[in-house]
Amino acid sequence: MNQPNVVSRTEWLVARTQLLSREKELTHLRDELSAQRRKLPWVKVDKTYVFDGPDGRETLADLFGGRSQLLVKHFMFGPGWQEGCVGCSFEVDHIEAALVHLDQRDVRFVAISRAPLPEIQVFQQRMGWHFKWLSSFGNDFNYDYHVSFTPDDAARGKVYYNYAMCDFQIDELSGISVFSRDAAGDVYHTYGAYGRGAEEVLGTYMLLDLLPKGREENGPNHNLTDWVRHHDRYGSGGYVDTTGRYQPAGRTEPCCG
Repeated sequence: MNQPNVVSRTEWLVARTQLLSREKELTHLRDELSAQRRKLPWVKVDKTYVFDGPDGRETLADLFGGRSQLLVKHFMFGPGWQEGCVGCSFEVDHIEAALVHLDQRDVRFVAISRAPLPEIQVFQQRMGWHFKWLSSFGNDFNYDYHVSFTPDDAARGKVYYNYAMCDFQIDELSGISVFSRDAAGDVYHTYGAYGRGAEEVLGTYMLLDLLPKGREENGPNHNLTDWVRHHDRYGSGGYVDTTGRYQPAGRTEPCCG
């Protein structure tokens, strides 16, 4: 943290009100962007996806659970992984507390990963989460929404992610997709966000941004992997590699999964 500039209360109020003006600009801009987001055109989902979940086999339309809006967390958890991505875990820690409120606003939240359901359930039980979590193992959902990548993608070295071509890093990445279902039962894709596109979900970040030290993500990766851990792993040592996966103390080679 930089050495603070200590001033009188009067001088502080001048600086604070100047910053408040900028904060209000940002608030109004966020309102404008949210309105534009709601006006985006929709794409009808004609493909049938069937998922394995705690209630058996369900289609994408089934996941709405009587609501008209569905928020899908693309959770990085591939087949054979022992646990999910640290960053995705950090994100759903925040969403877990919001589930009861989302239910009151015609929204159903689910997480979907490519790992088989039994592997998902072991990790979900360990973490104590209650949201609905399904497996897309065996269907194209993750690939169609550009969060999972094939060996051919890896061999080419380039993948389509966050609406652009980028270097291949790992076969599973994170994102959020939003869907709507009309009275006739038709499902539409309305929005998708990747990378930092859903960062405002992370309430911990919003609180840290209010504090003098901020996020303090000063290396080696200059993002949440510098410090975030699964909520049952703080104080256990180890590190999070550049792919977002936890590595225990003593391991020196990042696992690319």
